[in-house]
Amino acid sequence: MMVKIFGVTILALLNWGGTGEPLVGQEVAWQEAKVFAVPTQGDPTIDKIIDNYLDRLESLGYERQRQGIWLQSEWAYLGYNQGESAFPAASLTKIATSVAALDKWEPNHRFITRFYTDGPIRNGVLQGNLFIAGDNDPLFVWEEAIAVGNALNRLGIREVTGDLVVVGNFAMNFKADPAIAGALFTQAVDASQWSAMVDKAFRDLPPDTPRPAVKIAGAVKAQAVLPPNLEPLLEHQSLPLAALLKQMNIYSNNDMAEMLAQAMGGAAIVAQTTSRLGVIPAAEIQLQNGSGLGVDNRLSPRAVTKMYQVLAQQLQPHGLGIDDIFPVMGRDRRGTLEWRSMPQGLTVKTGTLNTVSALAGIIPTQERGIVWFTIINNGPNFDRLRVEQDRLLQQIAEHWQVLPETLNAGPMDKVLLGDPARNLTPQSSES
Repeated sequence: MMVKIFGVTILALLNWGGTGEPLVGQEVAWQEAKVFAVPTQGDPTIDKIIDNYLDRLESLGYERQRQGIWLQSEWAYLGYNQGESAFPAASLTKIATSVAALDKWEPNHRFITRFYTDGPIRNGVLQGNLFIAGDNDPLFVWEEAIAVGNALNRLGIREVTGDLVVVGNFAMNFKADPAIAGALFTQAVDASQWSAMVDKAFRDLPPDTPRPAVKIAGAVKAQAVLPPNLEPLLEHQSLPLAALLKQMNIYSNNDMAEMLAQAMGGAAIVAQTTSRLGVIPAAEIQLQNGSGLGVDNRLSPRAVTKMYQVLAQQLQPHGLGIDDIFPVMGRDRRGTLEWRSMPQGLTVKTGTLNTVSALAGIIPTQERGIVWFTIINNGPNFDRLRVEQDRLLQQIAEHWQVLPETLNAGPMDKVLLGDPARNLTPQSSES
């Protein structure tokens, strides 16, 4: 794991519910402990870098009071501008969704999609209906369905005479409408119906993966509950929650974020949970959804920083770090970081709307240890704002010397879509 966060419990001592912004360089706590070599005072050079950044934005036509910044180490506040003001924060909202998800479930939690039948299997034919009972898996995609189709083939099923019946919260390729999700599943488990898109997903699987052949003769139907006396066929396990969060955050997937938020009870529960865990004033975390779509999702830079610190506390007992569920510059080259020019080794989350460009994360530095930062820019031309954000982080990194980071794959990078081992029959799940 690349980023180890120490002393995160110290940050719980911050008076997050207080009024007034801290003095830059204000000591956070226990500053007299000589064992800690990290400076606890402010840094005039960083003050100047941030001031120059804001001056440059003003020269480009961006109002200074609409630009939010929060910068702190484990031991000191290092810079801010409108730090307690709640701004439209775009996909930084997904940090709150990650916090709430890890409060509800363990990082290794898996969502189980179950398959049942009401008829016998004879000579490769399931003489009855095939039931799918969903459990909020937010990443049941082509690869996963192909693996399920192959598992059904191994059970001796090559044809279903009845209907495909969808029950519960089942989504396929982020489509939650039962008719659409069921039709996509029907296509995925029968290679003779594949489009070029399905075939492309198949080619990303291991080369020895078979092409499934399960023909479902009937229609796709939806039911509210499962009927009694069904025969269980298969349990499909999702990727572990930590891996799901990483995929959500790397690609800033709005559908995944909203599905997870709804599984927790909605945006209000996400906001309440995050506010409680981070001791964040409710005024600084105002959510209408779990994804960040729309300008009514508002977060303060201070609140976003605190959410990262809460995540570090949640992950540490499981041997995981922030870098295990968020993209790292230089390692995760796809997704939201593909065209960015930040220093390598920074773990970040981006956020973009037409009039918002946001960025938050951690900088591992030689001089200050872990530095937490949040930037929320409001104004048009997010491409220009991204360039200025990257330039600011380059200047901070040059001054404090970013620690060299190995960019090796972490444990959540080794969990693969379409893994047949995550499809369990009743016999294998009991053994």
